[in-house]
Amino acid sequence: MRWWDIEPVMVLEHRLFPEDAWSRGMYWSELAEAFPGGSRHYVVAVDPDGTVVGYAGLMAVGPDGDVQTIAVDADHQGAGLGALLLAELTAESVRRGCAELLLEVRVDNLRAQRLYERFGFEPVGVRRGYYQPANVDALVMRLDHLAADETAATDASDASDLKDHHHG
Repeated sequence: MRWWDIEPVMVLEHRLFPEDAWSRGMYWSELAEAFPGGSRHYVVAVDPDGTVVGYAGLMAVGPDGDVQTIAVDADHQGAGLGALLLAELTAESVRRGCAELLLEVRVDNLRAQRLYERFGFEPVGVRRGYYQPANVDALVMRLDHLAADETAATDASDASDLKDHHHG
């Protein structure tokens, strides 16, 4: 995401989050930290004609990563774009050495929760009244990269054990 993406992002932001949309100033502040070595990483997804149809942002400070935002235009939902954006943020958090990745999601957004669960996020708490002015609670979810690494290593070990058994 670059400064010239802020206006099309704002159109989507107000359409998707009418009650608690971020301001232009918030996006300008986030992008001010999105430089090599900065604490932010923001991306946009565009359709073939160049229209912004999704966006996502990560904050990474030391071992802590946080999904700041992730959004997909309603006309493009259900096609895997949210998963692509989340995969980008997850990969970037690993590249930056984060031990964990946190996010907040509305308790009533079950579709997003299912996406996060597919990526290995687990519920760890609730923030009461997090989304204002609607006063909707946020479910806090966490992806433990270290546990994911151990699981991947165990899976690889199990796979090599299987291979050995097949050839033995």
